[in-house]
Amino acid sequence: MTDQALRPEGDIPGKPTAASRTTLSHIMTGSDTNLLGTVHGGVIMKLVDDAAGAVAGRHSGGPAVTASMDEMVFLEPVRVGDLVHVRAQVNWTGRSSMEVGVRVMAERWNESTPAQQVGSAYLVFAAVDGDGKPRPVPPVIPETERDKRRYQEAQIRRTHRLARRRAIKELREKRIADGIDVD
Repeated sequence: MTDQALRPEGDIPGKPTAASRTTLSHIMTGSDTNLLGTVHGGVIMKLVDDAAGAVAGRHSGGPAVTASMDEMVFLEPVRVGDLVHVRAQVNWTGRSSMEVGVRVMAERWNESTPAQQVGSAYLVFAAVDGDGKPRPVPPVIPETERDKRRYQEAQIRRTHRLARRRAIKELREKRIADGIDVD
């Protein structure tokens, strides 16, 4: 059990990591390619966002919107004819936000070779109500040692995101105070 699962308000019961985990699979076709003949990174990013959005909506029990993509790493090219599997799960939750971790795997559609990892991403989603206002989400309850590690790593990424945002805001305020125009 995590400190997040034991949050003081305790009004929303926690959900285990496996409760919202999902896999989205898609065969890549010629319409998915870029000028190099491999699958366009934007196509993969859309699949990542779709899978992460499904997981965030499942976990939060309603609509959730993409707040940020913390990191997207492309490890190997994806080719026409690859069967791409996008695996996503909630790694961490705050009051109304969730970090979703995504692993992208690819295998040839007509071969029985194991899928290989071709990418990964971390996205932050915000749960919203009908008016688009933030709404509370259930705490995630990591079940395995791997889930616990992902939860801890997500907390580090969150700390870095907030520190980066704060440092940029302070720099801009200082430049404005010094009379330096910033856009």
